[in-house]
Amino acid sequence: MEALPADSIDVIFADPPYNLQLGGDLHRPDQSKVDAVDDAWDQFESFQAYDAFTRAWLLAARRVLKPNGTIWVIGSYHNIFRVGASMQDLGYWMLNDVVWRKTNPMPNFRGRRFQNAHETMIWASRDADAKGYTFNYDALKASNDDVQMRSDWLFPICSGAERLKDEAGRKAHPTQKPEALLARVILASTKPGDVVLDPFFGTGTTGAVAKRLGRHFVGIEREDAYIQAAEARIAAVEPLDASALKMAAGKRAEPRIPFASLLEAGLVSPGAELTDAKGRWTARVRADGTIAIGEDAASIHRIGAKVQGLDACNGWTFWHVRSGESLTPIDALRQRIRDALGAVSA
Repeated sequence: MEALPADSIDVIFADPPYNLQLGGDLHRPDQSKVDAVDDAWDQFESFQAYDAFTRAWLLAARRVLKPNGTIWVIGSYHNIFRVGASMQDLGYWMLNDVVWRKTNPMPNFRGRRFQNAHETMIWASRDADAKGYTFNYDALKASNDDVQMRSDWLFPICSGAERLKDEAGRKAHPTQKPEALLARVILASTKPGDVVLDPFFGTGTTGAVAKRLGRHFVGIEREDAYIQAAEARIAAVEPLDASALKMAAGKRAEPRIPFASLLEAGLVSPGAELTDAKGRWTARVRADGTIAIGEDAASIHRIGAKVQGLDACNGWTFWHVRSGESLTPIDALRQRIRDALGAVSA
């Protein structure tokens, strides 16, 4: 990561060693051995050593993250709390913890604890004052049957044809994550063309999903076997067509149009009257973009709130202009300007 420019990465997805602290072999009831994570890269001599490792890579990650970038870190109960504390100590700002619930978790063979059926992801911004980070709220909601996406996600563990195998038929990587999990992470927090960094690249799940979804990626990995598997896997990925990558967006994602723009575009004239849908109140438009009732002048929102005795009001939907016998909400006029801007940018 030290070779990457500062402020160059839009989103980081990190799947660091979990420091599982496994003691001895684990066997199923039929005495067959469980293929557990016993690789050297997951072993640390102490919690202090793991904390130092965690702090080092988190510092490097924070340097390359854009001011409006975000980071995802996944872990289990063995490490995620230590990682989270380090993130807060270093200035990251927690946005969510997301629970990945596994539809097919490994059983607890000894029957001495609850079955470990989930892992936790921390989603954080670079600092508490970060503004404008990407969260595709409307797209997520639309894909979830028009219900807000929750922070508990249900996916199976990586298995079947998706699980990469080596020449001997063994797992190419012991902790390969499902592509569906990475797809939701990337679709939730990036835009097409963004750069995603995975500092623990493994067999390239992040890169494969990023390429398919029209994002750029940077992967960092030290194990040669994993690198070879990742390169072959990603080379076989076909990116989706640009039309399939467009993100659903609500009004919050649209360009801000002030009320004065309606006057500048000739859609509303100074001196024109605005009324609510039921004709209870009438306000007059001033040349400076405010509206007035008597001598009381302010924004379309403040005047709308005041006449109703409310603390707030969406003036765009409250106020209307008369066109013949019908009333048109001024929000429809604002949309005409937005449509025109979209046609120019296209």
